[in-house]
Amino acid sequence: MRWPNINPRSWIKSSLKTSASDSTSTRTKGEATELAPHLALGRLGEALAASHLERSGYHLVGSNFLLPVGRNMRGAILHAEIDIVAYDGPTLCFIEVKTRASAWYAPPEANVDLRKQRQIARAARVYRRLLGLTRAPYRYDVVSVVLPHTEANETASPPSRLELLKNFWTDDRFRKRRWSDIPYDF
Repeated sequence: MRWPNINPRSWIKSSLKTSASDSTSTRTKGEATELAPHLALGRLGEALAASHLERSGYHLVGSNFLLPVGRNMRGAILHAEIDIVAYDGPTLCFIEVKTRASAWYAPPEANVDLRKQRQIARAARVYRRLLGLTRAPYRYDVVSVVLPHTEANETASPPSRLELLKNFWTDDRFRKRRWSDIPYDF
């Protein structure tokens, strides 16, 4: 597999700072179209999470980083996305942002299930290999954002909850077990 030539110094941190016009519209074939409300809510949540992480002392490296992680049974290339890549001191953090309009049914971090964790861990492994960071310390964080919907001005209202959950999961739960590791009684 050939990897694209990616220079980490060329990543632009300004991709994390989206303007209000970017969060509500997208250009498609020369026409401006409105984003679906759940996509606009997600983009707004990611922008709020990025600014919160910067205030918390994180050094942001990239956002919405899309990586090829393998092929499916039919041979099509599979991609996985990492919402935010940042450094917390010497530790490389892969951050998933979950934004919801309400936490009535379940908190946003409940949607970072085992399948999503596996997908992010796989993308993070490719990212670290791609940039030669296999021995660097890393962790997986989740930013949970609850933004209640307001009709007047969505960007002016502060989030009702924005929570950073450090070290939300580890790679240990994805390691294959050997038969000798499994205890059994006869």
